[in-house]
Amino acid sequence: MTMTPMTTSSDQRGVRSHPEHAFDLATVLADKVATGTTVSACIPARNEDATVGFVVAAIRGALIDGAIAAHGHALVDEIVVVDDHSTDGTAAVARAAGARVVDAASVLAHHGEGHGKGEALWKSVHESTGDIVVWVDADIVDFDPDFILGMVGALISDPEIDFVKGHYHRPEAHGVGGGRVTELLARPLLSLYFPELAEIAQPLAGEYAGRRTLLERLPFVVGYGVDVALLIDAVRIAGIERIAQVDLGVRHHRNRTLDELGPQALAVGQAILDRAGVRPPGTAVLHRPGKDPLPVPMHERPPLSSL
Repeated sequence: MTMTPMTTSSDQRGVRSHPEHAFDLATVLADKVATGTTVSACIPARNEDATVGFVVAAIRGALIDGAIAAHGHALVDEIVVVDDHSTDGTAAVARAAGARVVDAASVLAHHGEGHGKGEALWKSVHESTGDIVVWVDADIVDFDPDFILGMVGALISDPEIDFVKGHYHRPEAHGVGGGRVTELLARPLLSLYFPELAEIAQPLAGEYAGRRTLLERLPFVVGYGVDVALLIDAVRIAGIERIAQVDLGVRHHRNRTLDELGPQALAVGQAILDRAGVRPPGTAVLHRPGKDPLPVPMHERPPLSSL
């Protein structure tokens, strides 16, 4: 899906930003009940049996069982874990913690059975039922259910917002705001081609949420480029004035090596350049000294509304 760079008019409102703890559970629940909105928490997971159970249990304990006990209603109506070809106990651990587990290979298989975060996200929209879909990664250490409260709160409290991006402080990044791939690759490219997205603190963050009415109109890049591609496409279709970001506080994560980040960086760069109308012919290949060339193809799944 090739697109041209966006233009920003002088009277266009920018991204709305919410500080940490901007929303309290009781108020968000009251608005949720009043509007009849339903919420699906979706978690793409591949070989994350060490952490996915904690994430699922935290959501269920605070935002389903705990919310019902304290306020009579759940904030999250379902937890869907999309198991992306795991070879460990991810599916069993997630199911035991209270999630509905979906095998990525068995969903919309005629469109593809391959690996990829974007594929899992796309299939989670298809498999979930909520008016709002909120995503969190399965590898978060010390997961805080307030991550979901903040993103869902921004959508439920303001009907003019369609897409919310989370951002957070990452102690392992040693002060680097969005991580190495963000600050050395994604932000410079966004500054060149999509400068109106410079307000987004962490465009590659895996924590974000959107209204189904928008998400089903978006294509999903299959691989690592999905996070930034969804952001660009959401702004393209909905307008930047319908985008918000929320401070989620602190997130601990596994700090990846440069060797691991290379393919991710290439995929992110591909996605941004593709949306800017710049795409090299054929499959991109990552070349590194002393290593075999690594193809990094960019595929995407069509908007679900088109199926």
